[in-house]
Amino acid sequence: MQAARALCLFVFSLTAGIASADLTAGQKAAIGQKIWKNECAGTVDGLTTWNAGEEFPSLGIGHFIWYPAGFNGRFNETWPQFIAYAKGRGVTPPAVATLADCPWNSKAQFQADFRGERLSTLRKWLTGNVPLQTDFIISRSKAALGKILASAPASERARIEANYHKVATTGQGTYALIDYVNFKGEGINTSERYNGRGWGLMQVLGEMRDTGGGAASASEFAAAAKRVLDRRIANSPPARGEVRWKEGWHNRCDTYGRPL
Repeated sequence: MQAARALCLFVFSLTAGIASADLTAGQKAAIGQKIWKNECAGTVDGLTTWNAGEEFPSLGIGHFIWYPAGFNGRFNETWPQFIAYAKGRGVTPPAVATLADCPWNSKAQFQADFRGERLSTLRKWLTGNVPLQTDFIISRSKAALGKILASAPASERARIEANYHKVATTGQGTYALIDYVNFKGEGINTSERYNGRGWGLMQVLGEMRDTGGGAASASEFAAAAKRVLDRRIANSPPARGEVRWKEGWHNRCDTYGRPL
């Protein structure tokens, strides 16, 4: 019991002390637009996507995952979390968005309904609520460090935390931390592993080489993210064909090394 209480206090202190810069409205807007471009090429149609080779659609500027009934995937299902967040902020989503499960059971069904009322209404609502989606993505990032440090081996916690704070000292670094959690998660979910190796924020922070902070740390974060994602591709099941995403993933990581 004492050990469990100590762990809770440890996580709370870390979460309360996250040293990421306060974002201005302009910075939030820039981050939201960058994420929209990263995930959807900045298009309205891209807000409702069903990628080839996947069993679920990806929705919104953050491509939040939504599973059809009966499908239990390895990835964190973020669409229901976003809808709960929206409701908590007093925003009413379209009726289709609040269903317990994704109502389309295949990519073919989804594409057949792409210009139908449900998906058209959903895209219109998402287009009008980009700041809400951005705030949700930022909230996930702010909660990530405490979860990561509670999950990481004790011997690695100090280094991971130090790297996080080094990256968070610039606007571009803060964007990198926010975007990567949305992109590939915290890295603490044991189901999100290939050959026992994860690809989330925890793995990237642990992969980083020593830097002195500032822009250099943001650039090293970008390089470490590419190394981690290359390892994911190498360990992935060949049938998934993940190498086809390598160029796009690298291009996204390159944005972390550029001024916000």
